[in-house]
Amino acid sequence: MNASDSRAPLPAFADVQTAAARIAPYAHVTPVLHSRALDAMTGASLYFKAEHLQRVGAFKFRGACNAVWSLTAAQAACGVVTHSSGNHGAALALAAQLRGIACHVVVPDGAVAAKVAAIAHYGAQLHRCAATLAAREAMCAQVQATTGGNSVHPYTDPRVIAGQGTAALELLTAQPGLDALVVPLGGGGLAAGTALAMRALAPHCRLYLAEPAGAADGARSFAAGALDHEGIPDTICDGLRGTLGAINFEILRACDAQVLTVDDVQAVAALRLLWSRTKQLVEPSSATVLAAVLAHPAVFAGRKVGVILSGGNVDLDALPGLLAAG
Repeated sequence: MNASDSRAPLPAFADVQTAAARIAPYAHVTPVLHSRALDAMTGASLYFKAEHLQRVGAFKFRGACNAVWSLTAAQAACGVVTHSSGNHGAALALAAQLRGIACHVVVPDGAVAAKVAAIAHYGAQLHRCAATLAAREAMCAQVQATTGGNSVHPYTDPRVIAGQGTAALELLTAQPGLDALVVPLGGGGLAAGTALAMRALAPHCRLYLAEPAGAADGARSFAAGALDHEGIPDTICDGLRGTLGAINFEILRACDAQVLTVDDVQAVAALRLLWSRTKQLVEPSSATVLAAVLAHPAVFAGRKVGVILSGGNVDLDALPGLLAAG
């Protein structure tokens, strides 16, 4: 389960369409929200794809569901294995539960307690490891060897990427004529899937990737023209601490995506705005998209902008510390 494995085949828009049909019986078609107050503040027309209202509270269910239901009966009988600090693990656990198969999730130390509880709630067997990518992948390999389960990487699996692309497919169908799309950037599963849908349905659109400044390997990679995974992520946006995958980077470079970094203070300020103006409970990773729009008014002013709110799994017990960060 190597995040930098570039040998995986590149998914295409046809795979996104197939994924949409495959997950239709299980995934929600989430609403598109609009706020006049936020339009006035940004000078743009913003259309928020509410993936925090998706099953398990995040877009991650789309990719996990597509991966699980694309397995043959023989493959499914062996279950699935992944590593995750939260939303992907919960999503894969629910998708596996719906198909009646086993799910093993490797969870790093320091993961958000509420997200770990959700993974367990959906029936996954948890395997703890140290909080490093190397430790996660080593434990995954061990679990996979023991169980014979199918590896479903959180963001480099082509089936996952295709599934994540269905969010943008729905958004672009519901709101034709968008000038830009803004999505959070962590490992790049949602971003790459969005790129596939955008190139097919709205080639005139520009894709912007909102990334935490404390986990800016994406920005460094785009600047260098090659993956740069140096540094240890340091951001409250726990869902965006994953390093950009090679297959994701290739897809995003092909569509000329642009990275916009925001710091934690900006993310929390945007979080407060989303809570107060739209009354939607989203997590910090989601708020990076609005933070990016607010931080770059000249880029978005006067444009029709699609914004994907990636998830809403906030650890309520940690709220005082979270809001203090802003």
